[in-house]
Amino acid sequence: MILMALVAQASAVDAERAFAAQAQKGQWAAFRAFAAEDAIMFEPQPVRAHDYLAKLEEPARPIRWQPAESYVSCDGSFAANTGPWQGADGSAGYFSTIWSKESGAWKWLVDGGDALETPRPIPAEPKVERASCERAPVMNMPMTPAGVEQGGGTSRDRSLWWQWQVRRDGARTFTVRLWDGTRYRKVIEDRIAAAPSPKPAP
Repeated sequence: MILMALVAQASAVDAERAFAAQAQKGQWAAFRAFAAEDAIMFEPQPVRAHDYLAKLEEPARPIRWQPAESYVSCDGSFAANTGPWQGADGSAGYFSTIWSKESGAWKWLVDGGDALETPRPIPAEPKVERASCERAPVMNMPMTPAGVEQGGGTSRDRSLWWQWQVRRDGARTFTVRLWDGTRYRKVIEDRIAAAPSPKPAP
């Protein structure tokens, strides 16, 4: 079933929907099946997804999520999806995921998100935007500030660019830019606050 879902992905939106559907049968199994070999997550520091997921037990009631926006490189080989998620306990939040097409199947490379007090609306259909095919310039990653871990990448044609930064306290940013033929336009900017410090025992 998972293999059929992987083969049937025509777009990153299809991949996201297949991923979300498979998660209802086993959340962490689906995360592993759709993850690229070098995929990373944030807990809150960046971790190798396959190593981290292998330690997790399946939740009794998996979360649900839906793609709301999909930004695709000109060559169609990379995409950034973002949208809302809903927990079985009434919690809600959003996700942002980088996808790469490998041997005809989409795999996720970077996955993150956060909880929200006010849920985002569930879209009837996602907005899909493709980068311009006008030749994009080389874009260098900014210097990494002290005390910050940083990573990111670009599509092969450089029309989609992403970057994440994580501070020592776990606060992080995740930014995606899309080439519009003239400039790199910011299309996703997630800012996740550091988790509050635990209260000392009385």
